[in-house]
Amino acid sequence: MTAAKRLYPLIACGSILFSVVAVVVGQFDPDPYLDPMNVTISEYAVADRGGVTEVAMAVLGIGSLALLAGLRAAGAPVRGMPERLLMVWSGALVVASIVPTTPIGTDLDLAAQIHRYVSVAAFVSLPAAGALLVPRLAASADWKPVARAVEWVALAGGFGLLAITYVAMPGDRVMIGLVERLLLGAEVALLGVLAGWLAWLVWRQRVGVVSRVGGGALRGVRVRA
Repeated sequence: MTAAKRLYPLIACGSILFSVVAVVVGQFDPDPYLDPMNVTISEYAVADRGGVTEVAMAVLGIGSLALLAGLRAAGAPVRGMPERLLMVWSGALVVASIVPTTPIGTDLDLAAQIHRYVSVAAFVSLPAAGALLVPRLAASADWKPVARAVEWVALAGGFGLLAITYVAMPGDRVMIGLVERLLLGAEVALLGVLAGWLAWLVWRQRVGVVSRVGGGALRGVRVRA
């Protein structure tokens, strides 16, 4: 594996960590009328004039693309529909960070409608990708140790998706901010499991190569002696 490909898991892990910290920081707002329990992250960002929250969304989208590239380079079983769904997730995050929604209490314009559609695409695509990956990971010797963890976080994402669908439609948006944050937490956890295990596999492979090269050099020295 080339040096450039070994950077993919580091970029993915770094972007996930940065995005989590940035979103948490973005919630500290002096406006007492912004209740995170009833305001979505997108609405919170536009009410607070964007800033760190929108940057976090873009970085997470780019980091997810790096994760996908790393998974493919490592031979992970992501080809086909899981790969496409991960691309949808990544692209939707980047678009949502660029195209703003409308302030709370105002009518949706074209940009806000686009923002809503890509947000829905992001929410749906990642749990679906996780669910499709579970049997593939379980059948892979390298990825079997994390198959159960991926299954649990994908299941949590599925329940979160059902919950936010109910809250957004018949539930009159009650506690929609809390439900959205729990759903995003499950989705980021899914990315974290994949990125963390990818980093471990790459590191293990690198250590193995170094050990073999070092052992061969030592044997060569003994032979010449």
